[in-house]
Amino acid sequence: MQRQWLVQTVLFLSASLVVPVRAQADSPAEDLLNDRFVVALGGFVVNSTINGSLRGSANTTDQNIDFDKQFGTDADQTRWRGEVLWRITPTQHLHFSYFNNDVRRTRPIDQNLAWGDYTFIAGGQVTAETQFRVYELDYEFAFLRRPNYEVVFIAGIHLDDVTLKLSGNATLTVDTPTGPVEQAATFTSKSNSVPTPLPVLGFRGDWAVSPHVILDASGEVFSISYQGINGNWSDLRAGATWMFSDHFGVGLGYDRFATHADVGKGSFNGRLNFGYQGLLFYLRGGF
Repeated sequence: MQRQWLVQTVLFLSASLVVPVRAQADSPAEDLLNDRFVVALGGFVVNSTINGSLRGSANTTDQNIDFDKQFGTDADQTRWRGEVLWRITPTQHLHFSYFNNDVRRTRPIDQNLAWGDYTFIAGGQVTAETQFRVYELDYEFAFLRRPNYEVVFIAGIHLDDVTLKLSGNATLTVDTPTGPVEQAATFTSKSNSVPTPLPVLGFRGDWAVSPHVILDASGEVFSISYQGINGNWSDLRAGATWMFSDHFGVGLGYDRFATHADVGKGSFNGRLNFGYQGLLFYLRGGF
């Protein structure tokens, strides 16, 4: 009887000691999987691709402009990306992200460029400006969750706001009863905006591989044909974060985004292919 009492006492004391140790054993990487708010802000080293065509009286042959080749907008640039994750519950999250990439280049052109109803004249200086902003709001459901990893399903809305602007000496082609007629124009600035809201479906996963290192990856792919917009897009991303303290870490990631749209509404009526890929250096914090 005395031996049984001694064994029970030892087991009770052992359990009392083990519970606090396990509660304190969560690593900074695992804590990031449980923090209510996770914020990331970083600089993007981007290599972009932009090409498209704008339908109009001057562009009867559907001439496509490769902005990267024509104006050198494919040069590497550093841009900003930010995101916020709110864990409403351990399995239900809201996630918002924002990316901005603006490029402006001026180049002489060696051939006429048809852009909608305007034709920019060979031999002149033409300025191309591209403004690209991505907004995304997602609902996430963690259907697989353990202390050191989680896998979530993503559903939400993705807005690509692309503005293309060409400025330079151009002629304007106008439709008349007798056919298209060119009108002289001096310095012309032609801006077209393509706001394309698209649904989001995808998956994301985080894995604490060591006490201070967490890996993350996500994939989103979608295609849509609705109200004058035919398009598809994909976004693939992977990264690693080193948690140098309980709440903060630095990370390195790679992101590849591509969108293809055939738009017949708003101020843009034509085709547009846009994409970027590159390294992302970021600071990540959990609270």
